[in-house]
Amino acid sequence: MSEKERGYLDAFRRVVRVVSATLDVGEVLDLLVRTLPQVLDVKACAVRLLDPKKRTLELVASQGLSEAYVNKGAVDADQSIAEAMEGKIVVVRDAATDSRVQYAEAAKAEGISGICSVPLAVKGRIIGVLRLYTAEARDFDQEEIHFAEALGELAAIAIENARMYERLKKDYEEVMADVFRFVGYRRSL
Repeated sequence: MSEKERGYLDAFRRVVRVVSATLDVGEVLDLLVRTLPQVLDVKACAVRLLDPKKRTLELVASQGLSEAYVNKGAVDADQSIAEAMEGKIVVVRDAATDSRVQYAEAAKAEGISGICSVPLAVKGRIIGVLRLYTAEARDFDQEEIHFAEALGELAAIAIENARMYERLKKDYEEVMADVFRFVGYRRSL
C-alpha cells in the first residue's frame, strides 16, 4: 500500500469512527474540513448546506478560509458552480475567470485558483456541497475525487442521521406532551 493510499485509509477510518460515534454534525464536519486539506494537499475546505427556501448554500464548516472570504455574501445555489446541485462533481481550474464562480474577485483576493465542488446527496436529493480550494490551478485525479466524494457521502449520512434524530426527538416530545395533557385531563374528571 502506498503512502497516499495509507493516508486515505487512515483519514477515512477517522471520519467513519466519528460518524458512527456521534450525532453531533458539527464534530463530523469539523473533522472533515480539517482532514481533507491535509490528505489532499489543498489550501482550504468548506461544507455548505442548501437552504431550500432561499436557494442559498449556507456555510456550516470550513478550514483555511479567511473571515473576509467566508463572509463575502450569500452563496446562490443556482449561480455558484450550479452543476454540483445537479449531482455533478465540478473542477474549476481558474476561479478568477470561470463564469461558474459567483464570487470570482473574492476568490482571487483570497488566493484561490482552483475549486473542486462535490455534491452532498442523500437518497438522490442534493443537500449541499463539499468544496476543496487550491492555491494553484490543479487537476484532481480520479483517486482524489473518489476520496473526496466518499467522505462527502459520509458527511451527508451524518447530516441526515442527525436531522432524523432531531425529527424523532421532536415527535416524541410532542406525543409525550399530549399524553401528559390527556392524563392530567383524565385525573381532573
